[in-house]
Amino acid sequence: MLKCVVLLAIVQLTLTKGQPHHSRNETNMSLQRLTALRALMAAQPTALAAYIVPTADAHNSEYIAPADGRREWLSGFTGSAGTAVVTTDRALVWTDGRYYTQFQKEADLALWTLMKQSLPDTLSMEKWLVKNLVEGSVVGADPHTMTRDEWTPLQTALSKANMQLIAIPRNLVDEARVQLNEPPPPRPHNPLLPLSVKYTGKTAEQKIEELRSKMVEKKAAALVITALDEVAYTLNLRGSDIDYNPVFFSYLVLTANTADLFWGNGVLTDEIKGHLKWEGVEITGRPYEDVVGHLVAMARELSESGDCAKSVWLSSDASEAIHRAAAGGDSIKKPLCLISEVSPVALAKLIKNDVELLGFRNCHVRDGIAVSRLLRWLHVQLDSGATVTEPQASDKLLEFRKEEADFMGPSFETIAGAGANGAIIHYTPSKDSPTVIKRDDMFLLDSGGQYKDGTTDITRTRHMSNNPTAAQKDAFTRVLKGQIAVGSALFPQGVKGNVLDSFARKALWDVGLDYAHGTGHGVGHFLNVHEGPAGVSWRPYPHDPGLQPQQILSNEPGYYKVGEYGIRHEDLVETINVTKDSDHPRAQHLVGDYDGRGVLGFSTLTLVPQQRACIDVNLLDDFELAYLNAYHKRVLDTLGPILEARGLADDAAWLTAECAPIARG
Repeated sequence: MLKCVVLLAIVQLTLTKGQPHHSRNETNMSLQRLTALRALMAAQPTALAAYIVPTADAHNSEYIAPADGRREWLSGFTGSAGTAVVTTDRALVWTDGRYYTQFQKEADLALWTLMKQSLPDTLSMEKWLVKNLVEGSVVGADPHTMTRDEWTPLQTALSKANMQLIAIPRNLVDEARVQLNEPPPPRPHNPLLPLSVKYTGKTAEQKIEELRSKMVEKKAAALVITALDEVAYTLNLRGSDIDYNPVFFSYLVLTANTADLFWGNGVLTDEIKGHLKWEGVEITGRPYEDVVGHLVAMARELSESGDCAKSVWLSSDASEAIHRAAAGGDSIKKPLCLISEVSPVALAKLIKNDVELLGFRNCHVRDGIAVSRLLRWLHVQLDSGATVTEPQASDKLLEFRKEEADFMGPSFETIAGAGANGAIIHYTPSKDSPTVIKRDDMFLLDSGGQYKDGTTDITRTRHMSNNPTAAQKDAFTRVLKGQIAVGSALFPQGVKGNVLDSFARKALWDVGLDYAHGTGHGVGHFLNVHEGPAGVSWRPYPHDPGLQPQQILSNEPGYYKVGEYGIRHEDLVETINVTKDSDHPRAQHLVGDYDGRGVLGFSTLTLVPQQRACIDVNLLDDFELAYLNAYHKRVLDTLGPILEARGLADDAAWLTAECAPIARG
């Protein structure tokens, strides 16, 4: 049977036309990996008709360490989101609109099929499995790489079709890698970094006591914290186990009197012990790999009490494997009661305290200095005839950011896309064959910084000769109109973020244009640059509690003309209460407060000018023009004196010109 699969793949390869070229070695490697996985699927006690390979680790992290890069290794597709399904004769990846173009470039399309999950006529993974597998089929997955929220509906859908979803305890992709002498790299457990209350505004003791109070309300005997950023937030610790995300592989289990941290080999250094003691908490360190056994033993002990009120509380985003362990696994006759819902830590860190908010405002000033200096430098270089590649622009930006206080590194891999590369929404510049930025290019720069006092994420798009086409100016301005519409919006407290999404798209929709990504995401405080559970998207966030004051979100509409250019404008914004007396461009016209619900708006944190040469003033109404001029005045008034004081006169002069008032005609 495996020989037939190999022959089919070779025939498909020879018949495929109009697809990206892959070398024979690349094709053989991809086919070899699929063949090894299919052999393992067939060798299971019950042969698998399909095996699911998510882009995931055991903590439901959005960005993963190389040790968990299974889907990338198997498919060759390097995008940060997507789920692969391998059957005996098919291999597919479901991913969203950010990655369609990237998938076409990276995956071997003779072997892999792209499933465009953002499109309404694309079958979901579960519907595809039900439609394409025969009754009685068995589908396998590693329960550590799927959340309970993902596992349960898939299991239900397959059961209704007389199929099974079973947990495969050993990850088959990891086993295939070992068989092919390409073992996954070891899981990192790098040193921990203590973060003082000077930056966090609240001690670990305060955070844990608040969680224990919620446990009492829920009648929960234990709280299992599995998301890496939630563990880091709770203990005021940071790490470096995943690139760009200051987190560390760990679990935290709280009871009324104990706190167990499963991390590395369980040994905490004197520095970390001292930090935790100062923070007012006593933590027992345990080896990372012991968490499942610990949860099973805890469940057994609680079960023996015979009191179902003694529940274990987990996030519904915790893995299926952790849910099974917390319920006692197969070791007890009556599984323990579980509370599986949105994590209380996720809801707590969603609302920033006053110290965190001040840090966000301050780090955006420093970040604005760095990004503005980079944009000026880039124009100067290209105007002088120098050659600058995308990676060189990214490296220069990092150089400028390193000059700023409390900078800890990028918050994600910089997207520096010139010309057609800007239309690849999550583009990664190639260092092996770098693209040169040309003067007639639209250049999209999406980057961010991790600072001890906050996290930044900004996108600016510039035409490098200041001479865009009429179509580029039109698109640039329509995207800007959408950003202004969101940035200046007023809305009732408690509404879901998805209600704001159409504001960002209207100017594009008016002429039949759109973009295939959400408009805004939450942002962590010196944590993950993408933070749930709130956001602004055409698809509702499943656990969005509703917009409240003191949240941090992005505001980032875009437009992408594949093969030519991309445009995105991104700011970070803070949600604020608005009254008639507030400093908000629409405050003076308020006549009510939504019947007592309260009025919210946004205050923009990002401080970098938009390119005046790309704006079609005739497309802006009077309010939008005044809004843009007021924003540019704030940018100049804030950054200009700092540049002057640091002796950066040329940067200050460039900023002054970029922020000059825009007038009609």
